[in-house]
Amino acid sequence: MPRAMFEYTKVVLQKVSFNAELFCKELEKAINRLLPYEIEELTIWLRKYTANKPELYVCMAVIDK
Repeated sequence: MPRAMFEYTKVVLQKVSFNAELFCKELEKAINRLLPYEIEELTIWLRKYTANKPELYVCMAVIDK
């Protein structure tokens, strides 16, 4: 089940990536729900996903906390 949550999180983040504020909120929710190793995987995925989306860079501060 936890793996399903990780995949669901990625889908949600992709769908809300048009709005940086929503993206940050969903990212905070994900960090509170995912397991530590999943957060590490999510961080790697986020760095790749946001590489061409500079408007989402501000949300990376949520991960760095």
